Amino acid sequence: MNYTGIPQNKHILHSSISNKTLRDWQGLSCNITPNNLMYPIFIVDEPDSIQVIPSMPGIYRFGLNKLKDHLAPLVSKGLQSVLLFGVTNSVPKDENGTHASTQYNPVIQALPMLKMWFPNLTIACDVCLCAYTSHGHCGVLQADGTINNPSSIERIAQVGLSYAKAGAHVLAPSDMMDGRIGAIKQILREHGLANKVAVLSYTAKFASNLYGPFRDASKSAPAFGDRKCYQLPYESTGLALRAAARDVEEGADMLMVKPVLIYMDIVKELKNRYPEYPMFVYQVSGEYAMIHHAAKAGAIDLRLLLTEVLASLRRSGADVIITYFAPQILEWIHGKSKL
Repeated sequence: MNYTGIPQNKHILHSSISNKTLRDWQGLSCNITPNNLMYPIFIVDEPDSIQVIPSMPGIYRFGLNKLKDHLAPLVSKGLQSVLLFGVTNSVPKDENGTHASTQYNPVIQALPMLKMWFPNLTIACDVCLCAYTSHGHCGVLQADGTINNPSSIERIAQVGLSYAKAGAHVLAPSDMMDGRIGAIKQILREHGLANKVAVLSYTAKFASNLYGPFRDASKSAPAFGDRKCYQLPYESTGLALRAAARDVEEGADMLMVKPVLIYMDIVKELKNRYPEYPMFVYQVSGEYAMIHHAAKAGAIDLRLLLTEVLASLRRSGADVIITYFAPQILEWIHGKSKL
């Protein structure tokens, strides 16, 4: 029988979503497990301190002596990887970011302790100079205040080597200097670490307005000017593609897009071009703050919205999501296999 308005069998969709198991089968590539999460942590140079970050409610800077108690419950719930940022209060800053690569860097102090406490935790370190330079920029500057790229990548490579020697599993250069992936890979080879330490490139890091809370948290705002001459313009797709091609050519092990919520077209494009590379996305501080404040105001249900957002990130091609919501997500997943 042929009834008017009844679609052909292949166009009947409701049969595929008529119960929860069937609906789950339609989105297996969007599942969220602990392996899909990386937790960013701010480590401050005051060992016994836990510092509130006003612009990021619920997120703190931790001193070395407070890290174990904070991370142990998360590791027990399945946390598998972290991304470390150093924050300095008393350590002197200078034009070259000298203490980014010395024992005064709280990340370098924390690495051996974290490896001892949590031997199965994968530890990535953000590699940049901005939190250690007097001018707050991500590289070494010329006399006229512009970036000195050759000196910058030499310095970035030295910082990466310091983290690698201290025990980092992953180096994540966020400075956006030309050639920094190649420089880091070369210095790792020279010291016999090329096969032991991975490089996660902040491949497409855009000059975004969503970084404000992070700069407050890391005390890394530029003292003058901005970062638009080395971070990517938010209007550009072409430069993101060129940056990815450059970083792949120089030997990056993994790629990243930052921020992500308003750049998912870039995530999709890069994942389609480089499906063999793990794709990381960073749900940055401004994105965290927007979602947090919307939930606090009662405008949204945090769990429902965050679940939807995470699924959309996976759908766009993200393999690993760097998010400040990791503790909350792990709590939701705990006792299950996925969110």
